[in-house]
Amino acid sequence: MKIYKAYIFRMYPNDYQKEIINKSFGISRFIYNHFLEEKIKEYKNTKKSKSAYEQIKEIPSLNIEYPFLKEVDSCLLRCSIFDLDNAYNRFFKSNFGYPKFKKKGVHDSYKTNNIISTYKGKEYNSIRLDLKNRLITLPKLKELKIRGYRNKIINGKIKSAVIRRESTKYYVSVLVEENIVVPIIKPKNIIGIDLGIKDVIITSYNEKIENKFKKETLNKRLKGLQKGLSRCIPGSKNRYRLKLKIQRLYMKLKNIRKYLIHDITNKLVNENDIIVTEDLDIKNMKSNKHIARPLTDIPLSEIIRILKYKGIWRGKKIYQINRYFPSSQICSICGYKNQKIKDLSIRKWECPKCHSNHDRDYNASYNIMFEGLKIYMKGLV
Repeated sequence: MKIYKAYIFRMYPNDYQKEIINKSFGISRFIYNHFLEEKIKEYKNTKKSKSAYEQIKEIPSLNIEYPFLKEVDSCLLRCSIFDLDNAYNRFFKSNFGYPKFKKKGVHDSYKTNNIISTYKGKEYNSIRLDLKNRLITLPKLKELKIRGYRNKIINGKIKSAVIRRESTKYYVSVLVEENIVVPIIKPKNIIGIDLGIKDVIITSYNEKIENKFKKETLNKRLKGLQKGLSRCIPGSKNRYRLKLKIQRLYMKLKNIRKYLIHDITNKLVNENDIIVTEDLDIKNMKSNKHIARPLTDIPLSEIIRILKYKGIWRGKKIYQINRYFPSSQICSICGYKNQKIKDLSIRKWECPKCHSNHDRDYNASYNIMFEGLKIYMKGLV
């Protein structure tokens, strides 16, 4: 099975390399904004817009008009145009917003592709990884020191790299095309998962994984720093220092969140052969003012996304039941549907038919498991 996997490394560029990277951020932003403006003007006049390939043909004339474009990797110019084209396609094909102009200091990054060439029978790559010596070679930057991956070998073909800056740190995300052997597993166990807010995951094994995503101490510190930032004079050194502190704190929260997601998903995929979860409409759930704020701290959709691809890679079965299935209202013992349980404040209830006592979340996880088992059995027929 062919997959695309990203490996993220922290980079340690010298002063000259930092200068080139920062120029690349600016030029990538300039190209994106230039062609976005062109698309907007053209659409207003003709109700049409040029494709990415038509815009790429304009790059040589831009190089003459703006000579500074030649100072960076030429591949990033094309990548910026393709990024804009992807943003346009997402806007027309789905509910994503209209592409916005990029701002300096907000998500500073640029992308470059790996160009493979041959000379005298020898193959050369514009992006090379040397994990033994902890080095990466990138166009225009040459060799940079890296850190962040323990293995000595990555088996796959490097396709592209995204260089980004977070606070004062630089990172590179290397996209690798790999061939993996997916094991064929005969399922021996099944688990149903109910997703929540107080407890992120409630399983049909009567296990609750509590919400550790909300870090009160870090959020209090963040609130204090933001309050201090609002009092600083724009352009002052104190404001710049506080901005860096806030960026570092956001990065820390992001890393904590990422670690917890992978910790939860690894545990579920390693211990179970069939995993059944809900198909939640997160966007509509956030419109409910009572649960909107807690939902911003819990990346439920990201947990489901990562769970899916990890399950596929390891040969596990991942099912999502219909989002309108009333898992909380149905008695998992006798199947009686209790309409009163629509009220989210009811956490425990007794079935009027069989008089079984239920915990709302555990009962929902049992019903999700049974519904997933039905889907699995239908697939065997």
